[in-house]
Amino acid sequence: MTKHIFVTVVTPTAVAANNRGEGDGSTLSTLQKITRGIDQYTTVSGEAIRWAYREYLQNCQPQEVNRTFDPEKDEYNIKDEKYNSNTYIDDDLFGFMDAKKDKDNKNATTKRRGVLEISRAISLDPYWGDIVFGAKGGKKEKGDKTIIHNTEVHCTAYQYTMALTPESLKKPERAELLLDAIPAIQHVGGNHARFLYDFRPESMVIRLTDEASPWIMDCFKRSGESVGCPRLVRLVEVQDVLPDELIVAGEIADTPYGKQLESLGVKVCRGIKEAIKEAKTRLSLTSSKV
Repeated sequence: MTKHIFVTVVTPTAVAANNRGEGDGSTLSTLQKITRGIDQYTTVSGEAIRWAYREYLQNCQPQEVNRTFDPEKDEYNIKDEKYNSNTYIDDDLFGFMDAKKDKDNKNATTKRRGVLEISRAISLDPYWGDIVFGAKGGKKEKGDKTIIHNTEVHCTAYQYTMALTPESLKKPERAELLLDAIPAIQHVGGNHARFLYDFRPESMVIRLTDEASPWIMDCFKRSGESVGCPRLVRLVEVQDVLPDELIVAGEIADTPYGKQLESLGVKVCRGIKEAIKEAKTRLSLTSSKV
């Protein structure tokens, strides 16, 4: 049967701000927000997270990436405008679309749906409206004005889920490279290079399964000053998710939730990279049986 990989990541808690590179003329840099129940939560788009994975691939596999970004010129470069998911890993993982018409004004669009799916990241904590203030002083003799700017910030952790079916890739082994990228992405959070936000996993759940539905989305919850996963424990207890499909890793391993999952037969790793190594081993064993 077809194997699917689902990964839910929860980041460390830190101060986050919007990662817009250019201002829109406003003096307030805002965070994107959604409402859940009676509270507002901040959110980071799946596109911003996808960009971080693209950047990782560009840095570690430049010869296998079609679209690259030049920060000095602030522009994208494409090696092959016809795209090629056999040759280029980013065309394979993220897909592409070149919308155009032929000489007879008929649709000649070239496209491939991305195999990798990434959800929005949602904050674990409600947003209560924190704003920081800044100013840029000007020189009176040059006629400069003092500029006041405000930035919405949120001290929180973020949670997001990825889904990937290796068999849908032109080269299924590329799934292992994506797993390697999980603890190494950067530049997801930040504001005009003034803020740094660490988007690596503090805790993580990996599920390798024949089922096409992840089940592990939104499985982390704030538990006091720490993070828990009561929903995941319940899923394993009632056998909706089988324990041998899961790898749980990170700081969650040192909590009662981690101990409970381990007692239920789940593979629990204290280290994130240890868990990724285990997932790659399981993938290799699955591939050898095909």
